[in-house]
Amino acid sequence: MSKTKVVYFCRDCGAQQPKWAGQCPDCGAWNTLQEELYQAPATEKSARHKGYAGTRENQVKLLSEVALKADARSSTGLIELDRVLGGGLVAGSVVLLGGDPGIGKSTLLLQAVCHLQKQLPVLYLSGEESLQQIAARAQRLDLAAGDLPLLAETQVELILAQAEKQKPKVMVIDSIQTVFTELLQSAPGSVGQVRESAAQLVRYAKQTGTMIFLIGHVTKEGALAGPRVLEHMVDTVLYFEGESSSRFRCIRAVKNRFGAVNELGIFAMTEKGLKEVSNPSALFLAREEQVASGSVVLATWEGTRPLLVEAQALVDNSHLANPRRVTVGLDHNRLAMLLAVLHRHAGIASYDQDVFINVVGGIRVTETAADLAVVLAVVSSLKDKIFPHDCVVFGEVGLGGEIRPVQSGQERLKEIAKLGFKTAIVPKANAPKKAFDGLEIIAVSSLREALGAMR
Repeated sequence: MSKTKVVYFCRDCGAQQPKWAGQCPDCGAWNTLQEELYQAPATEKSARHKGYAGTRENQVKLLSEVALKADARSSTGLIELDRVLGGGLVAGSVVLLGGDPGIGKSTLLLQAVCHLQKQLPVLYLSGEESLQQIAARAQRLDLAAGDLPLLAETQVELILAQAEKQKPKVMVIDSIQTVFTELLQSAPGSVGQVRESAAQLVRYAKQTGTMIFLIGHVTKEGALAGPRVLEHMVDTVLYFEGESSSRFRCIRAVKNRFGAVNELGIFAMTEKGLKEVSNPSALFLAREEQVASGSVVLATWEGTRPLLVEAQALVDNSHLANPRRVTVGLDHNRLAMLLAVLHRHAGIASYDQDVFINVVGGIRVTETAADLAVVLAVVSSLKDKIFPHDCVVFGEVGLGGEIRPVQSGQERLKEIAKLGFKTAIVPKANAPKKAFDGLEIIAVSSLREALGAMR
């Protein structure tokens, strides 16, 4: 067999060193050598000598010969979490859940495994909290978790040994940054430890069909701590988002081998844990009948469903040499482009104005369908003209001032009509062939037409 040893790789140039040093001898970079396991490849000659040649041979198959079968899914008991996962958990899948400290990652998964234990054997492994803390949380959340198997352990070899005895179908690792392997000498949480520990857990999940949840820490920039390859190793990557001052939490799928990406699940934090928000559009639109200028409702698309949120703009005289452009929930560069289009094709200048944009509820809108709503909100605030509260807007604004169509226009209009709005300003290409009862559709093809409809 090929021999496994510990080596140090430079993450900048990839050079291999037998021992750690502060500076890479090859490229001269500092603090770039990272501990990793290295297995020297066995040559064909040595394999034949030791009797390994021919013991494992993969057969080439045609794509038409591969048998397809539907993945059986297990419900977590949380509808919004099942939605983000693509309908539930798949056997052998590994899910990585990341988020800020205290946002509710452990609370969410504790609620999920308490429901899963009713139908499947589960195992909850904690590397950060004591068993007493977990029991106190379950009691506070009023969960029926008396028969939930718990284990406080951080060494991955001992974790897998216990898993071989218990044979769970669902495992929760809280968190992957606290788990370490005895094969490496570096501290838990280092790049090598996180990668090797995750690799062993993923290998176990694939071999036994166990469903594993990995809780991951995030850095101050909001990315998952540890090596980037960690996100490539797992099947699903979920980000837990939310403001500390708000009770609403969002789970966004950025990678999913068993479902749609960019799916969004919305929860509300209560005294009894996280509760699903069944109608998020109605929740985010809870506002007064008489709203201030600069407020526009937009219809965005999140994963597989439409979502109506309120976009607010505040435009005020600037006393700075460089007026401020501040966005919360939208792309900052996109706002600068839209203000330039508004000036060039509508003659409305904002070069001496501070412009602030906010998406209410802590939702982050990443698609271009919010362009038209942002432009109309800016004009509404600049002219101090209240936009109709029963009107919804969506559409992409091009650099030539044209209003471009967006995906799933019919589904957005259905959601708009269902929530009782009276008017919708949409791209001309998204205008429906059949009218909606009680909903007036204003189809526009240019920015000037949209501003005219606003009046």
